[in-house]
Amino acid sequence: MNMDRIISMVIRRVIGKVINRGVDAGIDYAAKRSGRSDAQGEMSPEDRKRAQQAKGMVRKARKGARAGRRLF
Repeated sequence: MNMDRIISMVIRRVIGKVINRGVDAGIDYAAKRSGRSDAQGEMSPEDRKRAQQAKGMVRKARKGARAGRRLF
């Protein structure tokens, strides 16, 4: 193996990890903003249900992202 390929492999891994962290941060940000009021006590039952669904969707998205990372 020549040095160019080794450097390229290392850079690809580093960039992949940085992008994955960015995706995770974006998903967290979207989940926090989705239908949440300022205080937990002010949430109606419908809002709580939506918040729980959003958390479930975040879990599924992360799981899918992990599966996608394994493929590539």
